[in-house]
Amino acid sequence: MPDLPVVSLIIPAFNEEKYIGTVLGQLLAQDYPPGKMEILVMDGGSSDRTREIVNGFAEKNPGIRLLINERQYVPFALNLGIREAIGDPVLIIGSHSEYPPDYITRLVSASGELKADNVGGLCVARPPDDTVKSLAIAKAISCPFGVGNAHFRIGSKTIKKVDTVTFGCYRRSVFDKIGFFDEELIRNQDDEFNARLAKSGGSIYLIPDVSVTYFTRDKVKSIVRMFYQYGLFKPLVSYKIGKPTTMRQMVPPAFTLFLILCPLGIWIHPYFAYLLAAGLGSYILADLGYTLSLSYAASQGRLVFYLPWLFFLLHISYGWGYLKGMFAFLVLRKRKKEILSSR
Repeated sequence: MPDLPVVSLIIPAFNEEKYIGTVLGQLLAQDYPPGKMEILVMDGGSSDRTREIVNGFAEKNPGIRLLINERQYVPFALNLGIREAIGDPVLIIGSHSEYPPDYITRLVSASGELKADNVGGLCVARPPDDTVKSLAIAKAISCPFGVGNAHFRIGSKTIKKVDTVTFGCYRRSVFDKIGFFDEELIRNQDDEFNARLAKSGGSIYLIPDVSVTYFTRDKVKSIVRMFYQYGLFKPLVSYKIGKPTTMRQMVPPAFTLFLILCPLGIWIHPYFAYLLAAGLGSYILADLGYTLSLSYAASQGRLVFYLPWLFFLLHISYGWGYLKGMFAFLVLRKRKKEILSSR
């Protein structure tokens, strides 16, 4: 297939010994010509066997290179990989994921056919084990009540223009035109980059019949921390691009602020007690409705013991992070110090 371009696959990694070998094996098994792929693994200082596993693959496959991301965070890994990459397009690959054998071919073909600046597929959340808790986490971050209407998570029936995709396939010219990923953002750097791309007139498409399987966190503490960090950096993203990336991002902080202010308002007027009861009652009904629907669809009744409070924790952690980010970044004007201390 001489007409296919050379592609560069960039993989940020940190302590991924459990998954990195599988990912590399799946990329090497793609139906894309091996001689037209380079695989760059950006290791952020792993303390497990990640580097050893990557080096083992690299010894047998000259198209694989291990590069050290001395600054650890994801945007530094992405930018290092882009600068080292020789291919066009450049694909971001998650080290915590699985890829079908035609993944690269499909995205490269779609990019050319649509003349798109960035294309991506669906991100299908999958629990890393068979526990009900892990299944609940995967269900919570894959439904509209849990994460809003992000199409790459909840799906689409047709190819459509979107505001962002996960694990994008970018034309090389995009980076020449608008620059690299913002290194102040250890979370949401792809949201900011894609918003900047759209603002410059670039096009982003979701290809719904292409999908990546993403293995979710197996601990509630980890997923709560992740959503807190998503919320924390979202105001900084909005500040940088001059507006909220989407209106759905405002719902969790508004709900969190409601829960803070209404109890305080009761001291001023009893009306706030009725307002609090009405708001909480509506939320609980929606929470239980989605819980029962997802439990029935999954034929797993025990999800009802996890999903209601898991939804609440995700919303509050994101919302509290967002409020804290607004105060830290926009009021106190903290930047690097706040980012580095929040890891």
